[in-house]
Amino acid sequence: MIAYKIDILSALKEAGYNTNRLRKEKLLAESTLQSIREGQIVSYRNLDRLCVLLDCQPGDIIKHIDG
Repeated sequence: MIAYKIDILSALKEAGYNTNRLRKEKLLAESTLQSIREGQIVSYRNLDRLCVLLDCQPGDIIKHIDG
């Protein structure tokens, strides 16, 4: 199973991207934000966007959990 290692929305907020800004500037769709809130893994395209916004690598955001 793949899961988030960090609280994505908190990390985005710390980087200066609150949910209003993300929506207004069309950086992430509302459906993507909702998926993140629910702990669902987003598409590779959105994972790439998160890496750009947070200046990190995918391994900094997600992890594999046995089970």
